Amino acid sequence: MQMRNKTLTNYFLCLLTAGAVLFATPARSANVSPKLVLQITVDQLRGDLPDRYMKNMGKGGFRYLMNQGVWYANANYTHANTETIVGHTILATGAQPSVNGMIGNVWFDRETGKLTYNVEDAKYRSLTAGAGVDKATEMDPTQKVASTDGRSPTAILVSTLSDELASNTAGKSKVFGVSIKDRGAVSMAGHAGKAFWFSKKSAEFITSSYYYDRYPSWVDTWNKKKLPHSYAGKSWQLMHDKSTYLFGAADDQAWEVELPGYGRVFPHPFGGADGKLFTTLLTFSPVGDELTLDFAKTLIDAEQLGQDDVPDYLSVSFSSTDYVGHAFGPSSLEAEDNLLRLDRTLADLFAYIDKRVGLKNTLIVLSADHGAPEAPGYLNSLGIESKYVTPDKWDKTPAIKALKQKLGIGREIIKTYYHPYLYLDRDVIRKKGLNQAEVEKAVAEELMKFDDVTLAISSSALREGNLPSSPAIQAVLRNFHPKRSGDIYLVFKSNQFISDFDGTRVSVTHGSPWRYDSFVPVVFAGGKLSGRRIFRSVEPADIAPTLAAVLGIKAPSGARGLPLDEVMHAFKK
Repeated sequence: MQMRNKTLTNYFLCLLTAGAVLFATPARSANVSPKLVLQITVDQLRGDLPDRYMKNMGKGGFRYLMNQGVWYANANYTHANTETIVGHTILATGAQPSVNGMIGNVWFDRETGKLTYNVEDAKYRSLTAGAGVDKATEMDPTQKVASTDGRSPTAILVSTLSDELASNTAGKSKVFGVSIKDRGAVSMAGHAGKAFWFSKKSAEFITSSYYYDRYPSWVDTWNKKKLPHSYAGKSWQLMHDKSTYLFGAADDQAWEVELPGYGRVFPHPFGGADGKLFTTLLTFSPVGDELTLDFAKTLIDAEQLGQDDVPDYLSVSFSSTDYVGHAFGPSSLEAEDNLLRLDRTLADLFAYIDKRVGLKNTLIVLSADHGAPEAPGYLNSLGIESKYVTPDKWDKTPAIKALKQKLGIGREIIKTYYHPYLYLDRDVIRKKGLNQAEVEKAVAEELMKFDDVTLAISSSALREGNLPSSPAIQAVLRNFHPKRSGDIYLVFKSNQFISDFDGTRVSVTHGSPWRYDSFVPVVFAGGKLSGRRIFRSVEPADIAPTLAAVLGIKAPSGARGLPLDEVMHAFKK
């Protein structure tokens, strides 16, 4: 017995000694922290597209990431509504929309009775008077919903990676987000950072009073250059000979959107600087990314990012791939040339970072907020069934008749539909003395009878939780927030989607849980990382926890992802 006790005593002494060694070293010094975290988001970059067009790419952009980075080639979002703000906020927080609150680009606010744009905030005005959304010319229908030009991140309900970095360093880390789109900049900069986005109305990069009382002098200097105006009278030209492109023989397709004065074939003229759509057309071309790059480079120098031992954070969200994809589809000559030009833009940015900070001192992560489907016309040309969904042409008479038979009420209970949610008129339901859950169930059952609908699920059913564990239902559940989600979530069949938003026709529209919309690249590069391609399943939600672990800080408050081992291993001493 004495021998056994002595053995146990020695055992516990060994454990305590080992523990003392482990806990004597702070978590921060266990890793080699980068001086700069550069988070790049390419809007609508489906995961297969870089490989598809790699043949004509240079050495310093996507090829650098592929050869020198850890490339996760099987990364998919697991929520249902694959829209811009939803993906960006997951990248920023590591949390699903059910937790971070950003369930869609817009949602219907029951308290105000209005549709709400995700980052609008009347309490914080634009610092440039009159530079808010120009509803007469804006080609992004979600922006038309906004009732104010004020912007802030207050609708994001949890912390972001950039928030946690600022908190950990007592505000010493410099945190910035830049994008053509306000929601691309605001979401990634988080609550503690600074965000800048492009105003199509003023042709400037702007911000709101949430971030500054007045513009930093370097922003005024950049805007005074009037770089966008230098493209007046010019056109978007092909980089290479048309014969070298995969889609070189497919420049003019019937399903492509012909923007006024822009056409469906190269070259695409921008027109004069006084043209009504001039700045909009710039964003429907690689120029949007070029302007973003130039502004980001100016910011890097002016704010001295990565110049000390306190890590800084810069998010750059490139939006042109999304605009071009909507208008022409991902399998188009325009999309192909745009990606080749984005490759050159990335190479320029990486070379600039290397010169100013050093790639060895920088952790780069690139991903996308969502993927994209193919244009139905393109798929049809290959013998694949695909079509646009037109709810306004559905024969609703049988459904309304059935609802009247079940509930004694029909069309008047439908308040509005804004993708992906159907909203019911709860006042009418209450006045009729009906049960909300029963009404939702009855409407969902009728919607399921439409040929285009593969899933119609009520919010009441999601709250109750007694649902089959199918991938589609779980994806909808991850998108559900009780205060913001609509009453019934609609999922259309694969390769079917609405092409008309608020009167703006587009070639393709993302926003589904199908693989083409959820599949994105996730790649880390810089520091001591070396080229690897990983095919196990990962999620973009893993990015924020991975960055937090590398930086030695706590993960964002709602994060559900896990640190990626291959990246963590490279940053261990």
